[in-house]
Amino acid sequence: MPDVELPDPCGVCRTREPGTRYTIDGGPVCEGCVYRCPQCNRCGARAITLTSTTCAGQLCSDCVSRLRPCVVCAEVTSATQRVDTGGVVCEICARLFDLCFQCERFTRHSRYVVGNQRACAECARDLRSCSDCGTLIRGRGQCDRCADPYRVWNYFYRPDPIFHGDGPLFLGMELEVIVPQDRYEDMVAIAVDALGPLGYLKRDSSIQPAGFEIVCHPMTYQYALTGFPWQMLDDLHVLGCRTNTSVGLHVHASRAGFTGPAHIYRWMKLVYRNHAEVTALARRTSRYAPFESGTRARAKDLAKGAHRALGLPRNQAINPHPRDTLELRVFASSLEAQQVQAALAFTDASIRYTAELSVSQIRAGGWDWDRFTDWLSRRLEYRPLVAELADLADDPQEVVLCAS
Repeated sequence: MPDVELPDPCGVCRTREPGTRYTIDGGPVCEGCVYRCPQCNRCGARAITLTSTTCAGQLCSDCVSRLRPCVVCAEVTSATQRVDTGGVVCEICARLFDLCFQCERFTRHSRYVVGNQRACAECARDLRSCSDCGTLIRGRGQCDRCADPYRVWNYFYRPDPIFHGDGPLFLGMELEVIVPQDRYEDMVAIAVDALGPLGYLKRDSSIQPAGFEIVCHPMTYQYALTGFPWQMLDDLHVLGCRTNTSVGLHVHASRAGFTGPAHIYRWMKLVYRNHAEVTALARRTSRYAPFESGTRARAKDLAKGAHRALGLPRNQAINPHPRDTLELRVFASSLEAQQVQAALAFTDASIRYTAELSVSQIRAGGWDWDRFTDWLSRRLEYRPLVAELADLADDPQEVVLCAS
């Protein structure tokens, strides 16, 4: 009996049993397996394997070949959002960019334009600047900053940063203050006059019954000690302003001030492993800055960039979402200079301490709070933090308050 020529093996089950064959992905698939093959979300064709995309779902190889990779996550995307440096960005990663109001391209390096607009570097060159402050202006409009210097800006206001001191590690402070409603304008004038070019005021609906947020441009820790108007805090307090555990002090640390992802990871681990001590220093626990176990577990991945923070809340001890900074949100606000200086000092010191940690030092207890404070005690520049820790240790009645 002559040999029966068997068909090519099925690309799914590998059987060579006789029967009808269908061509899928350029190869044969038996009749029993055809309907087990998934369908492309774009063209509906069946395929042996599909490729996951950020925005278009599961696609066949033919549809994937017609798409482009996202410039951030490198996954192919059907998105058409153009980036000013070339390529496209997917809908998920687009949050890391600003949209240029003029060319409608996404950009990482935008400039503030009067009217709370953003412009890419190329379009910014075609705009005129305010002769007094340098703010970019559209058409024949006027500079909104100079027109009303005592303005309290909306929550989303984000002017061009003015860097103070020699980096690369810069700190940006956000200090929430409760203000007497009947003296609001007077308090605004005092704060604005004292801050000068170092900062500005913003509205925040979470400050009740009335108040503002003092926002500082990026500054080094050493610059803050001598360049920030510390007397302003006492002046505001004397005139009736106050703080409590419902308002916070947030410190942004520039990502450029870290040596790389491994350094960010070591810093995050130091903060999370010592959450009890950090909470005592912060003088509060808050639902706006909890120590999330999920974030601690993902620290190594989050250290690789802001695009890794997808799905995590912003309101946590370390907010990993800002593209250029990491935000330490744990501190209670204060109008006492030492407490505010201690918050800045802890941020700066903890980053510099973890920059020096080796694997062998970590294994020997380098992440322990006692090791950190011992290192701290030998550095005179962090005297406000050392003094604050001493005050907390000497106060038997010190209680960590809870903000709802």
